[in-house]
Amino acid sequence: MNILLPLILVTSLSTLFAPAVDKTAKVIPIFDGRTFRGLEGDTIKTWRIANGELIGGSLTEKVPHNEFIATTARYSDFELRLQFKLLGDEGFINSGVQFRSERIDDPPYEMRGYQADIGDGFWGCLYDESRRNKVLVHADTALISRVLRRNDWNDYEIRCEGPRIRLKLNGKVTVDYTEEDPSIPQSGLIAFQIHGGGKAQVHFRNIRLKELR
Repeated sequence: MNILLPLILVTSLSTLFAPAVDKTAKVIPIFDGRTFRGLEGDTIKTWRIANGELIGGSLTEKVPHNEFIATTARYSDFELRLQFKLLGDEGFINSGVQFRSERIDDPPYEMRGYQADIGDGFWGCLYDESRRNKVLVHADTALISRVLRRNDWNDYEIRCEGPRIRLKLNGKVTVDYTEEDPSIPQSGLIAFQIHGGGKAQVHFRNIRLKELR
């Protein structure tokens, strides 16, 4: 008996049933580090660019209300990776990354949709902005205390595949959620938030998106 046959058979089956990898998937730079090309929002008072970073808010003046800078393109299934840094110590210090979201008319500066939250009490959580207005999944606080780099750069990963949404903060899974409401849209805009009510400043950089289909 050829003892190599079982090994060859197992290897062949593993190859046959391995998940397909799309090697042609294109990585899209949502923010080029120099211009607001492909983005829209208040680029006069709220959002600016410096050192290759997208920066929102102020450490000297309170942000009066939520502000978002959003993509002009829509996305459905994707993997979004970025780095963020949140600064501030007066008022409500909070930010977030919107996805599968929409602009709304009332108030005109707000958005509706999923948010990968950023800030005390919300790090790594999945929030439903201006729709169900609640945290859909709370991140584990013990995990957050171990992995969060406060006042420094952190890695965020958002992965959407059909109704399933997964969030990672600094490489650790904080959310694995499956949407059960079929009326909730599974495509939309991506946006970056600075929350109103605090002297807060958020920085984003290395923003890259890979469409999954």
